[in-house]
Amino acid sequence: MVDPVPGQFTLVLHSHLPWLVNHGRWPVGEEWLYQSWANCYLPLYAMLRRLAEDGFTDQLSLGITPVLAAQLDDPHATSSMYEWLADWQLRAMEAALDDDPDRRVSGHREYREAAAALADFEQHWRHGGSPQIRALASSGVLELLGGPLAHPFQPLLDPRLRRLSLAEGLADAQLRWGRKPAGIWAPECAYTPGMEHDYAEAGVEHFMVDGPTLRGDTALGRPVAGTDVVAFGRDLTVSYRVWSPKSGYPGHSAYRDFHTYDHRTGFKPFRVTGKNVPGEAKKPYDPALVDAVIEAHVEDFVGSVRQRLIDESARIGRPALVVAAFDTELYGHWWHEGPVWLERVLRRLPEIGVTVGTLANARADGFVGEPVELADSSWGSGKDWRVWEGPQVQHLVRLNEEVSETALDVLDKRLDGAAARDATADQVLRETLMTLQSDWPFMVSKDTAAGYAEDRAYKHAHATREICAAAAAGHDDHAARLARGWRHADNLFGALDARRLPARDGSLR
Repeated sequence: MVDPVPGQFTLVLHSHLPWLVNHGRWPVGEEWLYQSWANCYLPLYAMLRRLAEDGFTDQLSLGITPVLAAQLDDPHATSSMYEWLADWQLRAMEAALDDDPDRRVSGHREYREAAAALADFEQHWRHGGSPQIRALASSGVLELLGGPLAHPFQPLLDPRLRRLSLAEGLADAQLRWGRKPAGIWAPECAYTPGMEHDYAEAGVEHFMVDGPTLRGDTALGRPVAGTDVVAFGRDLTVSYRVWSPKSGYPGHSAYRDFHTYDHRTGFKPFRVTGKNVPGEAKKPYDPALVDAVIEAHVEDFVGSVRQRLIDESARIGRPALVVAAFDTELYGHWWHEGPVWLERVLRRLPEIGVTVGTLANARADGFVGEPVELADSSWGSGKDWRVWEGPQVQHLVRLNEEVSETALDVLDKRLDGAAARDATADQVLRETLMTLQSDWPFMVSKDTAAGYAEDRAYKHAHATREICAAAAAGHDDHAARLARGWRHADNLFGALDARRLPARDGSLR
């Protein structure tokens, strides 16, 4: 052990996938969910269980979006996930009998990993994700962060839909996990002035922004614009050591390559090999080369955290906070070795004198500075809103505006004086929120399955329009049939009650 350094290190993970169940399988669709579940969520939660069993507490702030939580609890998804794991094992058996020696080695390795994943899933996941999440939260090993219901880009959302989505997202967390998160990961870390008042109204005490939103000074959380709501900023100096737009540990030549498939087996049996090496020239993945690389990257990271705490504490004249924040799916899905690296980091940090805590710990222990006024921002390209409202996605911006206006007009008329719950209105609201997911413009702007994203956005918009058209024409029975059909197609957010939509004057109904 060494002498403790001042301040606190906080790891924040943001877990999110758009709603994928019953919307295609390959190359984009449910396969994305099952790959992430097998390669990221299973090993990450197993790691957290081990840490909890060893007495570790307050190790990270874990954000889980309502739309991902719904999929991890969905009966179809849990059943299909079990089948997917079994299929993984069967494919591995076939590969292990292949004529190619490299493919045989890969098959044996994949078989062992699939068998371990099946055993983990059978023991811990057959009843969905919520039992896992509840147990981990109760152990004290983590802080749970919530978020708006369907992961919308909040600054571009109609204010009433924004308030409702946040309140319903937190209520969904309470329903699933038995606790209402005090903190959130705002989708895309997006912010516009005034949102802090929505947060205060909803009972949110702290939220994440990117480092540039706090003008790079992330050594303390900051109360925002006269409220008690604290914004915590991502420290890019530390975070970018792991993953940045241009570099990071997962790009090391020894790690497993994410992008290169063996199309005969569907596996990824190659290592990165080199930054500019084409797929056909990648070398076989060799686990024997990996352990020393992981260890080197652990030591590099914990050393940089320790030095950053020392430097920032000296700069501000008091113990500082360092927040490293990432998408959860980096660990295991995108970076195969990520969960192993992460567990070693969390175990190593106390050994070199670093205090590890959550955002809630940071707030309670006084890692909060002077109030600040924040500008429009996100953690996307340019740290502005271009990914979600730029030229490439103007058609989706217009679509979102039109769908929101159509839905709100119909909902205001149906809900005026309504006493009983209205399943048609609920489904209009549900489809509207699904249309407005931030994932669709992101995927178009980044050209990652853009066609799939546009299809999804327009499909949910179509559902909203046709239910609204029938309702507006007074064809209530037809509107109800349409609503039931679309409800059956996407079985999520059953507790969503349109009567909780604020009225036009902003008051609650």
